[in-house]
Amino acid sequence: MLTIYQRLVLGYVLLLALLAGVAVRSSIVLRQTAAASLQSEPSAVSLSEVSGRLAAQRRWAAASIVAGVLIAAGFLLIVIVPLRRLAAAARRASETGQGMEWRAGGDLGSIATDINRMAAQLRELRETDSGRKQMDHQLSDAVVQSIFEPVIVTDAKGEVLKLNQAATSILGSAATDRMALAHTPGGEKILDAVREAVSMQRPIASEGESALLPMKIGQAQRSFRLRTTPIRDEEGRLLGAVSVLEDITEMQDIDRFKTGFLTVASRKLREPLQQLRLGLYTLTRGFAGEMRPLQNDLLQAAAEEAEQLNDLMSDLIEVSEIDSGRREIRIEHLRPIDILRDASGRRQEDARKKKIEIEIQAFSDLSPIDGDRRALRSIMDNLLSNAVRYTPPGGAIILQAQEHRDKVQFFVRDSGRGIEAERLPRIFGRLNTPQDGGTGLGLALVRRLVELLGGQVSVESRLGHGSTFSFTLPVAAPSSTRHPIEIG
Repeated sequence: MLTIYQRLVLGYVLLLALLAGVAVRSSIVLRQTAAASLQSEPSAVSLSEVSGRLAAQRRWAAASIVAGVLIAAGFLLIVIVPLRRLAAAARRASETGQGMEWRAGGDLGSIATDINRMAAQLRELRETDSGRKQMDHQLSDAVVQSIFEPVIVTDAKGEVLKLNQAATSILGSAATDRMALAHTPGGEKILDAVREAVSMQRPIASEGESALLPMKIGQAQRSFRLRTTPIRDEEGRLLGAVSVLEDITEMQDIDRFKTGFLTVASRKLREPLQQLRLGLYTLTRGFAGEMRPLQNDLLQAAAEEAEQLNDLMSDLIEVSEIDSGRREIRIEHLRPIDILRDASGRRQEDARKKKIEIEIQAFSDLSPIDGDRRALRSIMDNLLSNAVRYTPPGGAIILQAQEHRDKVQFFVRDSGRGIEAERLPRIFGRLNTPQDGGTGLGLALVRRLVELLGGQVSVESRLGHGSTFSFTLPVAAPSSTRHPIEIG
């Protein structure tokens, strides 16, 4: 495609060629005419007269060519050169954002004025929009870099986009590449958490052994807790995930000391508590003589408090067994629908007393999971008993199970009062204070058991809108079955 300058130059060249052709053609015709005149009437036309005519024709042709050249040069100076200057000035204005200097008037002057006006508008728009974006980008980078804890930012596919200085110091500068991160100690756990957070589109935050990343920094061995959160744009589109590593080495040491103390204390108190429960049972049943109504009421209250204390001791011992590794886990293939049905059947009587409906929403053909039957019974009993306790009479509880790739996610939804936002971050902690009743260790036990089975637990709740507890468990690996074959 020819530019406007090339088209004008080509037109001028064709014009010159046309003028030259006309001049040459006229000269040839004149010569032929003169020769024909000499042959037909040699006496009428003299040789000098013919030569004069030819010379005049040559001068006319030369003058025509010169005039055409001058006209073309004039057009070049008047049209093409100003256009090229205008185009060059416009190009400089677009690159620098500055206006162009143009002193000539006329149409080209009007064009230059319009270009200067558009350049000013573009410069203003660029300064406001680009400057704001650049400032926001620099601010976000500065915020990420200023965070004391290691931060890894990835896109929706798990590709590493950014590491702050703290993350680079423990993972290495090569961890900016996905393949390098996968071969970094703890890198595969980070990528797994990113994939799970992106696929389930919810934060992945856990405090158990499955989320701990032991790393060696210098000569010291440190332990980090991984937290991963999906990030979205203003329209809700998934952009990636942010993973934060929290140094919990000192907390882990304190937790081990606390676990040891609670284990010893629980076992030392277990035997006196059993004797106290036995004595209260004997008195309330009248084996030590008839009791007055007031005495009987006091004994019943004491017996209930003793039962709660026994539940607390049982939970403490079970949690300590998990933390110390003494809890035996027997993995077997279990159907999700059977887990939900068993849990619902065990709590139907308590729900019926409060006129609460328990509904199961799960397909019977969901993939089986790998789990421990005793641990799952304890998990579901704790979650469902809390749901029944905090759901008002006439409410509803929904038990759900959904399959996500290689995991099955279980849900326990209630229509109770909900949980305060400030309590949610520590709801699974061992020192969580219950709202009313209970030992406060049930959810801590749930978290420990779920993580022991290779899953993760989370909660979503708002005051006045109920609560939803959920946990994931891995899908059972397919087992190969050998069938005997008779030969012959």
